[in-house]
Amino acid sequence: MDSRRAIVVLAIACVAYVVAILQRTSLGVVGVDATTRFSIDATALSSLAVLQLGVYASLQIPVGVLIDRFGPRVLIAAGALSMALGQAAVGLASELGVAIVGRVLVGAGDAMTFLSVLRLLGAWFSPRRLPQLQQWVGTLGQSGQLLSAIPFAGLLGVAGWTTAFLSVASLSLLACLLVVAAVRDAPTDHVDERALTLRIALARLKEALRRPGTRLGFWAHAVTQSSPTMFVLLWGYPFLSVGLGYSRELTGALLGLIVVAGALTGPVIGLLSARYPLRRSSIVLGIVTITAIAWAALLLPGDPPSLPAVVVFLTILAVGGPGSLIGFDFARTFNPSASHGAATGFVNVGGFVTTVVLVLVVGLALDAVSGGTTPAELYAWQNWRVAFALQCPVIGLAVVGLIVARRRTRRRLVEEEGIAVAPLWTALVANWRRRRGHGRG
Repeated sequence: MDSRRAIVVLAIACVAYVVAILQRTSLGVVGVDATTRFSIDATALSSLAVLQLGVYASLQIPVGVLIDRFGPRVLIAAGALSMALGQAAVGLASELGVAIVGRVLVGAGDAMTFLSVLRLLGAWFSPRRLPQLQQWVGTLGQSGQLLSAIPFAGLLGVAGWTTAFLSVASLSLLACLLVVAAVRDAPTDHVDERALTLRIALARLKEALRRPGTRLGFWAHAVTQSSPTMFVLLWGYPFLSVGLGYSRELTGALLGLIVVAGALTGPVIGLLSARYPLRRSSIVLGIVTITAIAWAALLLPGDPPSLPAVVVFLTILAVGGPGSLIGFDFARTFNPSASHGAATGFVNVGGFVTTVVLVLVVGLALDAVSGGTTPAELYAWQNWRVAFALQCPVIGLAVVGLIVARRRTRRRLVEEEGIAVAPLWTALVANWRRRRGHGRG
């Protein structure tokens, strides 16, 4: 473990993940163009993202089981090939139906990538490095979003729809070839923990779902990832470019800011998770709280926000991305390594199912309140205030699920390991009294 070969495997796996994020988020920067190209309204546009995310979410558990059975290398290569075919179909599409098929292929390929990369990390690196490595890889992967927001959007404006999509499709094909040529599932001295049959892999999935720590990871992922992913994947670009009237270049730069902010906060969150493993759920709840405050500050005033206010909002929104990786940390620490594929697959469902709901709710709300079909009518500022506010009940229900799962997980910790986790405020008061006592001594 932690060898030079491990670094090579990590680098190629990261390239595959960056390209997967590029393919996933490419739809977000073509929302206005797609509305015109296919002559569709906001609900129809959201159906593209909903289908893509629905396929992604529905495949997470099957993909986790397949990773446990066949290993990550096969899944990453197959996923890259699927995304290449899907983006090529979107690029050549002149009708919405063909584009939908393409985005379904993108969603299927994307579903195979991140879980497989996490499994590679567990095989090639020592456990003490995993929390921070996981954050670094997740953060680096989001640079794919930067690629879609700036160079892809620029290429779209200069060369047109077909050239832009065929260009990014070729990157997935390249990633597939690199993985096949240079990636292996594990070092030669690593014990092969792949399930011998699908029946055994499914049995491991059932065991993982019984553990409350796995369910805690599901809800942690749901409450942190859904809002920023909804924004980046589809609705952020029309909100900034039409709703607030920013240029294509400024909109791309602002979406890129989310990547930069995530890159800066990700290592800090990873360090806090590793240093305070019994307080990870409190970190998640803190992220949800500051995100809710940021949304309220953006939407409650009647007038459109200033550019500095938007920058602050996007910086805070970005924290949810690296924060969602804590969910996978729950899956890793509360399950044996042989079940990590199934457990992480289930956790990943949480964020993306919630994202699907948010994307669809926002699209339906825009159509309901706009009274028009042109981009200027659909994406007016006042319409966004209503549409984005509808996140509150959805994420609120997920927070309730998180709190229930946390109680059950802590009860299991007491029963199985004798570890009692006191409420955060109790621990803070006790720590303050301890420090005060040392100061007097």
